[in-house]
Amino acid sequence: MADATIKKVCVIGAGTMGAGIAAQIANAGVPVLLLDIVPKDGDNRNAIAEGAVKKMLKTDPAPFMGKRPAKLVETGNIEDDLGKVAECDWVVEAIIERLDIKQDLYAKLEEVRKDGTAVSSNTSTIPLEQLTDGRSDAFKRDFLITHFFNPPRYMRLIELVAGPKTNPDTLEMVREFVDRKLGKTPVDAEDSPGFIANRIGTFWIQQAVNSAFDMGMTVEEVDEIGGKPMGVPKTGIFGLIDLIGIDLMPHLMKSLTSTLPKDDWYQKIARSEPLIEEMIESGYTGRKGKGGFYTLEKGEDGKRTKMAKDLKSGEYRAAARPGLVHGSAARGDLGKLISMKGKVGDYAWAVLGPTLSYAASIVPEATATVVGVDDAMKLGYNWKTGPFEMIDKIGAAKLVERLEADDLPVPEILKMAGDRSFYRIEDGKRQYLGTDGEYHDIERAEGVLLLEDIKLSSKPIMANGSAALWDIGDGVVALEFTGKMNALDEQVMKLIQKAIPVVKKDYKAFVVYNEGSNFSAGANLGLAMFAMNIAAWSEVEKSVKGGQDAYKALKYAPFPVVSAPAGMALGGGCEICLNSDAIQAHAETYIGLVECGVGIIPGWGGCGEFISRWKDNPRHPAGPMPAVSKAFETISTATVAKSAAEAKELGFLRRDDGITMNRDRLLYDAKQRALAMVDGYEAPEKPEYRLPGPSGKAALELAVESFHKQGKATDHDVTVAGELAYVLTGGDTDITQVVTEADMLKLEREAFMRLVRNPKSQARVEHMLETGKPLRN
Repeated sequence: MADATIKKVCVIGAGTMGAGIAAQIANAGVPVLLLDIVPKDGDNRNAIAEGAVKKMLKTDPAPFMGKRPAKLVETGNIEDDLGKVAECDWVVEAIIERLDIKQDLYAKLEEVRKDGTAVSSNTSTIPLEQLTDGRSDAFKRDFLITHFFNPPRYMRLIELVAGPKTNPDTLEMVREFVDRKLGKTPVDAEDSPGFIANRIGTFWIQQAVNSAFDMGMTVEEVDEIGGKPMGVPKTGIFGLIDLIGIDLMPHLMKSLTSTLPKDDWYQKIARSEPLIEEMIESGYTGRKGKGGFYTLEKGEDGKRTKMAKDLKSGEYRAAARPGLVHGSAARGDLGKLISMKGKVGDYAWAVLGPTLSYAASIVPEATATVVGVDDAMKLGYNWKTGPFEMIDKIGAAKLVERLEADDLPVPEILKMAGDRSFYRIEDGKRQYLGTDGEYHDIERAEGVLLLEDIKLSSKPIMANGSAALWDIGDGVVALEFTGKMNALDEQVMKLIQKAIPVVKKDYKAFVVYNEGSNFSAGANLGLAMFAMNIAAWSEVEKSVKGGQDAYKALKYAPFPVVSAPAGMALGGGCEICLNSDAIQAHAETYIGLVECGVGIIPGWGGCGEFISRWKDNPRHPAGPMPAVSKAFETISTATVAKSAAEAKELGFLRRDDGITMNRDRLLYDAKQRALAMVDGYEAPEKPEYRLPGPSGKAALELAVESFHKQGKATDHDVTVAGELAYVLTGGDTDITQVVTEADMLKLEREAFMRLVRNPKSQARVEHMLETGKPLRN
């Protein structure tokens, strides 16, 4: 495999981007050399690179997926350590955006690198042809642009730009590595200014800001209209600018206006506003500065009030909720949105019309296909739908008609499309309209398997309102959660029970997987709250018992079960993973048993399964108390792993559970893991526990009481922790007695029911439903 040839990487430039790229390479388990200049002051010649690593270990969101990857980063400086490049298979240049400084570095690299070592620039604007000017043909053969997006750990897009002399093997080596090892989705871009995402994104933001000032809009109105209704980040326009930094805008403008042709549409709209210039000069650069278009103001009562910048006066005032967009327009009906009367429709069109026209105009100049444009904006700017998918929502012919009516440019690709859509489904395959006027299949890379593709040509084996079971080929099925936030309820449990005999009869293996933003946020608290409000305690207990029965039926099914979480896997979402034979997790999996945060304890077998994880860990001390203490510490504090790697350290994943870096490869990897377990598969034996009983419970409660006295635990925290301690220590037992799995489930269920009857637990559940935040009562 091509990516196996990249065994060590050098990143030059320890700024935000370079350091972040180095961290992600280390997250992949690959050694990385991080170099920067020698500082002017001090004796430590490696201070800049070392400082970058130390800073990243404290940064939130964290560039590292744990503390271990940081040990793979070797720091140094360009003057003393550039010779170490000879040990590396890929060099990433991420220094200042100045052509002369970059070219000077490349001249030095040419002296020390070995032939075949890939060299790439993380430039966001400088053309490749200029970067390699004056270099040898051998250097040019190994050179390309790898444009990462910030932050490198979390943003999936990487734009790849090859030159006319770039060796295809070098390009493929880097492509494979960033895909499989770094978890990125490579999009091929042409060597044009701004490439794809930043060119469209900068135009979009500039047009949105210009229109806001020209039309007398407020920042709140702009962010409501230009956020979720358009399918772009819910921050909206001004919220996004605050997030990325207001001072970045003039840099992007300067870069693009200096490299784009003079007749490019962006040149006509590029302008700065005096108010924005004043904000930058006075340190109001967004979230990283004193504030931005939004800020929080602390009142005399200590409460913080969200304030918004008045674009006319320049003063801050209390932020408002305009409530202008409603109905289907608020839910992504772009045709309805741009047709609404008044400021909503006028502003939406003022942004979308030019932006979609501009996006269409850069195909094939910036990238060969409409798919490249859409992928770049979805992965690089977190748009829910790409520009051409937006055009399909409006209708290409209708868009052209309105552009012509407003005397706006109509790109050739829009004229060519006519009344056709840019995407269609044909014979169960998604196709795109090419610049040749013909439809072409969207091809997936080898090892990419998506449920969204499977759904195009098949129907579920069975389904209800909360879950569906899909045949994903080779005798493997996938259980998909389909409710809001993939929350779990009685319907999910019923489908699991119904599926087991079908899978036993006709299939080989079972995978739990979905393509939502989050695997599962846990049990459906809304239904639970409704039952509590009407005191339907028998129904609540029935739901708890039903979940326990379903998960254990899956655990002891006569076929392998692999859970494949990505995003949040909380509460019941974590428990189904713990009850699986194996876990194949996406690297960005945030897993935990968080029930104590809402005043209850895990109720679907999580307590016993988590003790087993620690009891069976060969690196953990033996005996009845260490595993119980570890489980209590983690569950009582509602600890959530911030990555799959950290989930292994916390015990949610076993050491031999798999981690997939690329989200698009997760289902394929989970399927292969399940198939590998089929031959000779036997269901696990039921565990037996020897637990410390009342003496162990007393020890755990003593620790909680200490936190209570320090003010770190509330009165109700003590109550909840007491119930958890009772379950984890086995109730009225001692280490001479065997506690069965059934005993543990009964203890768990009884403690759960005592807590849900407690008014303080009910208040916690209600507060979580209303605010999304835990209540400290």
